[in-house]
Amino acid sequence: APAKAKKTPSKGNNMELSSDGEVEEGSWEMEEDEDESSEEMVDDYGASSSEEEELLPIEKAALKQKPDSEDDSEEEEEEEEEEAAEEASRQKTGQKEEEGPDLQLNLDIDEQFKLPTNEQIEREDILICDIHKLSLATFNSLMVFLPAEPPDLHIIHQRIKGNMEVLQDFAVKREEGRTRKEYLALLRRDMAAYYSYSDFLLTKLMDIFPLPELINFLEANEVPRPVTIRTNTLKTRRRDLAQALINRGVNLDPLGKWSKTGLVIYDSSVPIGATPEYLAGHYMLQGASSLLPVMALAPQENERILDMCCAPGGKTSYIAQLMKNTGMILANDSNAERLRSVVGNLHRLGVTNAVVSNCDGRQFPKVRLCWLTRVLGGFDRVLLDAPCSGTGVISKDPAVKTNKDEKDILRCAHLQKELILSAIDSVNAASETGGYIVYCTCSIMVEENEWVVDYALKKRNVRLVATGLDFGKEGFTRFKERRFHPSLKSTRRFYPHTHNMDGFFIAKFKKFSNAIPQEQKEHAVEAATPSAVPDTVLEPQLKKKKLEGSKVDKEQKLPQPALKKRRSLQAQKRPLKA
Repeated sequence: APAKAKKTPSKGNNMELSSDGEVEEGSWEMEEDEDESSEEMVDDYGASSSEEEELLPIEKAALKQKPDSEDDSEEEEEEEEEEAAEEASRQKTGQKEEEGPDLQLNLDIDEQFKLPTNEQIEREDILICDIHKLSLATFNSLMVFLPAEPPDLHIIHQRIKGNMEVLQDFAVKREEGRTRKEYLALLRRDMAAYYSYSDFLLTKLMDIFPLPELINFLEANEVPRPVTIRTNTLKTRRRDLAQALINRGVNLDPLGKWSKTGLVIYDSSVPIGATPEYLAGHYMLQGASSLLPVMALAPQENERILDMCCAPGGKTSYIAQLMKNTGMILANDSNAERLRSVVGNLHRLGVTNAVVSNCDGRQFPKVRLCWLTRVLGGFDRVLLDAPCSGTGVISKDPAVKTNKDEKDILRCAHLQKELILSAIDSVNAASETGGYIVYCTCSIMVEENEWVVDYALKKRNVRLVATGLDFGKEGFTRFKERRFHPSLKSTRRFYPHTHNMDGFFIAKFKKFSNAIPQEQKEHAVEAATPSAVPDTVLEPQLKKKKLEGSKVDKEQKLPQPALKKRRSLQAQKRPLKA
């Protein structure tokens, strides 16, 4: 009660009311005068210094009622918005019920991937012709078949993504009446167009990689590998070399925990191949994958090492570095032009235990110039970096995408089989510290890697051993219809999309006997027989042998009648006895 009594006089003190409840005129005049005085005291921003004192009593009462009315109005507006939203949702649901089939069809078109028709595929096909072999009139006539615009790569890329999603859950997302073969054919065609690969090479890659990994591999080949260098510990330490290059404005980092000499170069303000440190032989520009075969070979001091295909000399100099310039290295290459770079690099890097030779690796164990094989009894270790198709270094040589076919792969595989047998024959199995062969290629084709290794296991007394590398993927023990030796798990494969280095394959053999298996000898004898040689080659050889044989027979038959004639003549000259 006292609180209410206090509130009522406070309201009445602000206004003068008559007995009828009306405001007196005098009070209004006074308030008008106060308004005029308040207008004079308004500042530049339109706000008075004492707003509450200058407000009219009715305005103050209205201000007190505004918060309640605003709350009520806000609640009413929220209720109206909710009702409007409910009505809109009801209308939408009604539309969906009426137009449900059409909307569902649109969603299916957007979400579900469908194969293009043959007409759409033909529109995107571009006729490729060799302009240099065609006359101008012939080329102009063929231009009629060319589309006005090339196919949109963005559309092809989206189609590849949609096709991949369908193939990953083919039973659920496939289009009715379509087979998996059709989806794979379209995917191969789209990837060949988007990434500029030949159909042959893309088919080979699809056999090697799962589809998601294949996309990563193709994308990685579009990006160059990081520049790496190898410290030459014959002349400096990695710490000192890194500091010297940093002072010259080179941004670098250690290559990885697996390498104690490698450095990766991110950017440089000076050319890496022309610094004073490079010219002084403190480092060698070398890919990260090229360090792995030498690490697998693990050469020891005072050993005899053969680098059968040594150009340009990066692996040879690394072997000399690990051997600390002791022992002997025979650096061989069949290309005399490439040996110039080998000699230059060995001199620049300070290698003094290497001998450079120019021989055919296939004839290496038999060549007369190889005195080391005949006199000392063979090598302790052999490194064979065999010539290959180069499918692991597509980022360096994009021409490999289109210029390789089945014949090139089989030709390389045949050469590699000959070289690996020669490398095994050049090793001395009785070596106290060695007897090892490391075979490596910069290819990812199974025909050049596991196929060749499996062939060597059958033809020579060797076995596969661990490479000593902690990373890398295992080699294939089965590929399509082929089955390889189970020990091929110890081989290692390296890919650009998983290890950020060039594609590489490494296998390490241990030779346990210098004798050639008996089966191999029998095959060699059979190969020398006429049945193993084509008839076209045998016919002239057989004719020559017949002619030579007839001549020999005549020479052998001629002395017998001559002797008879001589004896008869001698008998006639002798006088008859009485």
